[in-house]
Amino acid sequence: METISIIDAPAHVNETVKIGVWLTDKRSSGKIAFLQLRDGTAFFQGVVLKNEVSETVFNTAKRLRQETSFWVTGEIHEDSRSKFGYEIQVAEIEIIGESEDYPITPKDHGVDFLMDHRHLWLRSSRPHAVLTIRNEVIRATYEFFNQEGFTKIDAPILTGSAPEGTTDLFHTEYFDHDAYLSQSGQLYEEAGAMAFGKVFSFGPTFRAEKSKTRRHLIEFWMIEPEMAFMYQEESLAVQEKYVAFLIRNVIDHCQSSLETLGRDPKVLEKYTKTPYPRISYDRAIEMLNEGGMNITWGTDFGSPEETYLADQFEQPVFILNYPKAIKAFYMKPHPTRDDVVICADLLAPEGYGEIIGGSERATDYNYLLEQIKKAGLDPAEYSWYLDLRKYGSVPHSGFGLGLERALTWITGEDHVREAIPFPRLLNRIYP
Repeated sequence: METISIIDAPAHVNETVKIGVWLTDKRSSGKIAFLQLRDGTAFFQGVVLKNEVSETVFNTAKRLRQETSFWVTGEIHEDSRSKFGYEIQVAEIEIIGESEDYPITPKDHGVDFLMDHRHLWLRSSRPHAVLTIRNEVIRATYEFFNQEGFTKIDAPILTGSAPEGTTDLFHTEYFDHDAYLSQSGQLYEEAGAMAFGKVFSFGPTFRAEKSKTRRHLIEFWMIEPEMAFMYQEESLAVQEKYVAFLIRNVIDHCQSSLETLGRDPKVLEKYTKTPYPRISYDRAIEMLNEGGMNITWGTDFGSPEETYLADQFEQPVFILNYPKAIKAFYMKPHPTRDDVVICADLLAPEGYGEIIGGSERATDYNYLLEQIKKAGLDPAEYSWYLDLRKYGSVPHSGFGLGLERALTWITGEDHVREAIPFPRLLNRIYP
């Protein structure tokens, strides 16, 4: 008799197998008990027939409590009525670990309660589905950048400089020096791009802004590619190809998880078609005012504006060339306008907001030095970054995709917190 995982059941139809499982729920009616089982790979049903098992086994099945762990032995059958398509007809049950008064019952619980019990809620079908899709997005990310010729360069988490400004940094002391939790690996990736041509980082980043929207986290994971010898239009092509690739792989490899979440693959299918539409910031302002939003040029977009703009399109949409005053110091100035920089944000449909921010990077040493000073930053802290403009500077572009917000959009969930494995303390204080 072979010991298998639930996910392997289709290869063992009409065979007797042994599986280590937890009980998620159960119901019984006289001579039959239905056990809802999981083992980390999938969920399916165990059927216990009173007339076909010993009295001890049947009584054990009836007294099982939620999240009790046990070995189950039985024969795999096809079951066209279930989402998984297979079940096990139970012959033996061997208790491993008892469970009593499990706090997350099949009744409805509030999000705050569930997040406070995230270490247990992970066992439930919805977070399990979200994190299964998260895993696929991570796997597909590495596949995409490997096949596109990128080299992964890991940026430090503790840094001495701020790529996105100093107002939302977590400060700490690094022996006798000031240090900060990284907002972004971008500046380091630019150095990597000058060595390898195309690089990317994938790691945790931190923002100390006390946002209480459903789109923001204090700690999140960022995918940040940087590409030498690349202008904005070429970068946009990489960005849309990458997003479409992620969605294609989720559709192809996570059908059961999408079904659990009620996320229609036909909706996602639209987002695999490229190119994505592009409009300028100027045109976006016009559209917002035409829609009655009364917004002035030079204003950064918030959730209502991004949602309105995204609703005008069937796919993600790029907003190009924002005002210089509201963007980061490292962005390249427009060649014919002093008031905008060469950049783009990618807005997701369905009200999920910006999922990518990117730009061409400034290449002129003197211009970049001036922008660093204007931002109130210490040029000495950026001497190494300025060096990249002294020794063979080239046109280069990059972007960052926030994993959790992109995942929230792909899965159709309500809150970005549902896309993280565990709630960090600050993510609970400022959700």
